[in-house]
Amino acid sequence: MPTVSELAALVGGQFLSESGSVPITGPAGLAEAHAGEISFFGHPRYAADLQTTKASAVLVPRDFQGETAAACIRVDNPSSAFTVITQQFLPPPSAPPPGVHPSAVVDPSARIASDAAIQAQAVIEADAVIGAGSVVGAGCFIGRGAAIGAGCFLHPHVTVREACVLGDRVILHSGVVVGSDGFGYDTKNGRHEKIPQSGIVLVGNDVEIGANTTIDRARFGRTVIGEGTKIDNLVMIAHNVVIGRHCIICAQVGISGSTQVGDYVVLAGQAGIVGHIKIGDGAIVGAQSGLSNDLEPKAIVVGSPPRPIGEWKRSIVRIDRLGQLYDRVKKLEERAG
Repeated sequence: MPTVSELAALVGGQFLSESGSVPITGPAGLAEAHAGEISFFGHPRYAADLQTTKASAVLVPRDFQGETAAACIRVDNPSSAFTVITQQFLPPPSAPPPGVHPSAVVDPSARIASDAAIQAQAVIEADAVIGAGSVVGAGCFIGRGAAIGAGCFLHPHVTVREACVLGDRVILHSGVVVGSDGFGYDTKNGRHEKIPQSGIVLVGNDVEIGANTTIDRARFGRTVIGEGTKIDNLVMIAHNVVIGRHCIICAQVGISGSTQVGDYVVLAGQAGIVGHIKIGDGAIVGAQSGLSNDLEPKAIVVGSPPRPIGEWKRSIVRIDRLGQLYDRVKKLEERAG
């Protein structure tokens, strides 16, 4: 078992204590930790847990000034350092063996790298390409002419429809659908007639997409998910949306068609984005906000309709005071007869 001082050295932490030889058995949360475990303090809301934790050591920010019975390891980013330490206690990952499972259905024209792993009951259609070291999990469907890059991991029951393209090191969690038809209809003579959706989805390198998220293929051209973007569970991305690089899109976000999202944008949980607008680089849309207009780069908006975060906070305070204001007005009216 590693000692406190050894773990401190692993993450480049500053450790000033005589308890460096204490062995650490594993990581734990502040509230749940026991003697012999290590935790981290990354946000003031957990200050009370820090005071009562039974952890033997805690990762804290370098400017930490509080007190705790645990040995403190000062680091630049406690959360990131905790991730590094946690990995020291995990069993080695078990990579699926390369090869095609006997129950998989693979068209003879599909091109599969020799070190790729195709697991049980996966279906790979004609002219599909599976890159080096990629894993196609049990029950996945890879459509005709789809291309999966190198080092990808498709968890069980992922669908990548025809002609769609994944870059390298893409992770798709169970239930993801890439390339479903966009939601497009023309109304003629009182009936909704389907508009053909002939485009594709292009997913960049190092993208991770959470469970049961759906990304529609373009009506024409491409729906794009930029390099390094991370998408949570249960997100809906419509046809011809273009999402930039290294964005964070949280659970239950919905993005309507043809919207353009810049680089490093954050869309918080349950935000709804109307179609055909542009969101600038570095912008943040708060949880449950409904965005219906273009957003400037680095803007931060909250609410529905969304407002700049400072204005939104002031509005919340005023709303909370409406009851008091009502009582005052009622009393003034009574005095006035």
